[in-house]
Amino acid sequence: MKPFQIILGAGVLSAMLVAPVSSWAGTPAHKHPQQAEKLTPYRLKTCVVSGDKLGGDMGEPYVHKYQGREIKFCCKSCLKDFNNAPDKYVKAIAEAERKLAK
Repeated sequence: MKPFQIILGAGVLSAMLVAPVSSWAGTPAHKHPQQAEKLTPYRLKTCVVSGDKLGGDMGEPYVHKYQGREIKFCCKSCLKDFNNAPDKYVKAIAEAERKLAK
């Protein structure tokens, strides 16, 4: 009976020592708080794709994030057209914003 108690005690002791260490393996040392992504706001009052007024007949504008900037569309279907030629529309937004600044 004595050898059984020694083996059992050694097993319990080793389990107590290994269990906390094994749980640390998958946990990062510390967590970083999620930082809010800073987006350049969309300053135009119209949809860059269709030219329609935002918040008009189509309802609330559809907001899309693209390369650190916010882009608003009159509807979700304009997003498909934007995705086909995003550089074209980003240039159009930049030109329109320059005109607004003057």
